[in-house]
Amino acid sequence: MSARKAGGGANTLAMETVAGIFGVRADAEAAVERLRALGISENNISLLMPGTTPEQLDERVPTTETEQPGMGTALGGAVGGAIGIAGGLHLGLALSSLFVPGVGPVLAAGVVGAALLGTGGAAAGMAAGGAIEENLAVGLPHDELFVYEDALRQGRTVVIAVAESDEQGAAARRTLALAGAETVDAACDEWWIGLRDAEMEAYTGQGSDFVRDEPIYRRGFEAALHPKARGQAYADDIARLRQCYGDECDAEAFRRGYERGQDYHARLRERYKG
Repeated sequence: MSARKAGGGANTLAMETVAGIFGVRADAEAAVERLRALGISENNISLLMPGTTPEQLDERVPTTETEQPGMGTALGGAVGGAIGIAGGLHLGLALSSLFVPGVGPVLAAGVVGAALLGTGGAAAGMAAGGAIEENLAVGLPHDELFVYEDALRQGRTVVIAVAESDEQGAAARRTLALAGAETVDAACDEWWIGLRDAEMEAYTGQGSDFVRDEPIYRRGFEAALHPKARGQAYADDIARLRQCYGDECDAEAFRRGYERGQDYHARLRERYKG
């Protein structure tokens, strides 16, 4: 499972974000119940599922049209306890039915997942409204978002949990593994394998050594998929890139990877534009 630290500072609680990817939704739902049994707060657990529109929700669930910054067009949302969804999901989590550009329709159960898909503005808005803690909104794993999105495009389900201690985080990782989750790192490697041949052809077509430069090229490609980078030209994003990657972002391989990553995301947005 992935594990990222959120928060920090003298007056904030260090939190650890743990995530797993499931091919079977029932396994993901069972994992959510096990995470709750560990004592993880409902507000700190989310389940993201693909291809859900308001018509597919259980008709007992009220929906209202909503839209939050960065989420694209929201299809509808509902918040409440013991919510039932067609197929038998009863997790008592806040629901948001969203259309995510580059992904398509997504059902986000839990405010953490909805805030992550919302990126930036939505997360800040939820924190201000008290739905999630401010330090949690700031610490969401945005650098993993593209992996979650790829999983959702493939019809898979993502479970995200925010643990309030190292011990709880370790227990959450074990729980997700025992439930059959694939780690985010493994899913990311599979995603890259699917792209690698095309990227190698494009890179070597300009006379460069892809095998030698692949690690830096891939980091540049992935850097372009961070929510803060999307739609940004390399030159316009260079200050943030230097802060995150240091001098490595000045390498030609990194720049070319970044530009290809921007093209990749633009194609996805065009394909899944609703």
